[in-house]
Amino acid sequence: MAVMAPDAIEQTLVATDLAARALELIPIPAAHLVLTGGQFELFAMNRAYRLAGFGVVAERSAMIADLGPRIIAFLESQLIRSDFEWVFGQTIDCRYYRVTIARAFATFHDRCTISFVDQTSQIQTERSLRREMTTDSLTGLPNREGFEDLIEQGRDRSKTAVLAIDIDRFGRLNSCLGSLAGDELLITVARRIKGALRTRDTLARIGGDQFGILMTIDGDRDEAHALAKRIHRTLTTPFRLTDYEISVECSVGIAYGADEADDVAELIRHAQFAVKRAKASGHAESYLPQDLAIARAQFSMETALRRAIENRELRLAYQPICDLATGRIVSFEALARWTDPQGNVHCPTDFIPVAEESGLIVPLGRWAIEEAAQTLALWDSRHGGPCGVKVAVNLSAIQLQRDAIAPVLGSALDSTGLTGDRFTLELTESAIVSDPDRIAGTMHALKALGTTLAMDDFGTGYSNLAYLQKLPIDILKIDRSFVTGMLADRDKVSIVRAILSLAQALGMKTTAEGIETNELSQTLAALGCTYGQGYFYAKPLEADAAFAMIGTGVSA
Repeated sequence: MAVMAPDAIEQTLVATDLAARALELIPIPAAHLVLTGGQFELFAMNRAYRLAGFGVVAERSAMIADLGPRIIAFLESQLIRSDFEWVFGQTIDCRYYRVTIARAFATFHDRCTISFVDQTSQIQTERSLRREMTTDSLTGLPNREGFEDLIEQGRDRSKTAVLAIDIDRFGRLNSCLGSLAGDELLITVARRIKGALRTRDTLARIGGDQFGILMTIDGDRDEAHALAKRIHRTLTTPFRLTDYEISVECSVGIAYGADEADDVAELIRHAQFAVKRAKASGHAESYLPQDLAIARAQFSMETALRRAIENRELRLAYQPICDLATGRIVSFEALARWTDPQGNVHCPTDFIPVAEESGLIVPLGRWAIEEAAQTLALWDSRHGGPCGVKVAVNLSAIQLQRDAIAPVLGSALDSTGLTGDRFTLELTESAIVSDPDRIAGTMHALKALGTTLAMDDFGTGYSNLAYLQKLPIDILKIDRSFVTGMLADRDKVSIVRAILSLAQALGMKTTAEGIETNELSQTLAALGCTYGQGYFYAKPLEADAAFAMIGTGVSA
């Protein structure tokens, strides 16, 4: 056995004594360890170490029992210093430390100094703030950020599904009953939904009136749809709020982790995209890849349409409306058409819904009224006086709700010198029922300008005879779905007869849409229909072509 020289022994004693004295100057727990024959000795420790409860006897020290292998590995290495995190104690009352192991003297490889920085308060504060940031204060459920964290922590995302649940009519309920009742409803809805879940499924509130569910799929994807049905059933019982019993319906969209394994935010967003189709279909819908493509295409179209309106790239086409008794053209319906600078033709069935959803229908509608008025004034000028036809312009429900139509039309009439009786404005049934009082005021203001008012697509919406009786409607337009194929369908003939009889009783005229044959034109005339419109007369025409048809009529 090697024996240390007296000078070496004295040098070691001096060094360790200096290390022991230095420990007392350190305000944090620290100790000097010596490893001899595979056994640790707590050679020196400061007061903070003794109070920390790490153990002052090496054989019974909880710290050495836990960190011993790590300390040995450090001593056997060439490192001068090592830092790491350490959790000490039971889960409930554990403490968090930043541990530093360092060599007090580089020449000694059997001893080291270990110190502990207590980070418990900092970590607990951070965790408390994190909980607040990831928890919905109203329901106590995880919020969207917390929901994303839960999904991120999942081990096998391929066996999970995310359900987005949107509470229908919540905005209206909240505005009518007040925010307190709205909050109470959300809390109660959350409790009911939670009752429909399995213990391993997680509920979160990911939006104002939207909840999210993270569920594990054991078998096939039908389990997610089965859960959606359970949620629908659990919400069927009315909710009691103050003096009201409120029925709540929801729309559920589903996305699967196996389809979007990399991006948690995308997974949630896909479930929310599916909600849009669920609202239309009335039952739970799974995300389809084309949903996102369609949404992005709509945003792209919205941007292009806004520029097209600003740059006046749109134009109007005019489809003739003929008197069925004489065949004479009495009016033209103005229809928006759009060809972008690249030569791409955009179908109205594509860009009109985008305009309505984005609110662009308001400037688009204003442009249509102004453009139609200018075209009609130009026709009069070319004709050498009034050319004898009217122009019909469609008004959307959103346009009627958000814009002052009468002043817009009045301005167009003033700038062109036209009179109001040269204009027919077409409204749908859904536009009228959306806000009856406001729409009635708008209609009376338009009638005061002398315009003709027509109810478009009659019979396909929310037909209400009270509206027909009270509102100043002049013309009922029979939807093409009743006219097309009418000659071979007795039910359609009966519906058309009923509409014609109703219009006659109320003193209104009628226009049949979708006339494509002479036989159909003659039959409708015989039944008493006033006007006809369709490809039998002409497709929508450019302004010059439409002007050329004025006065020519269509032979019956």
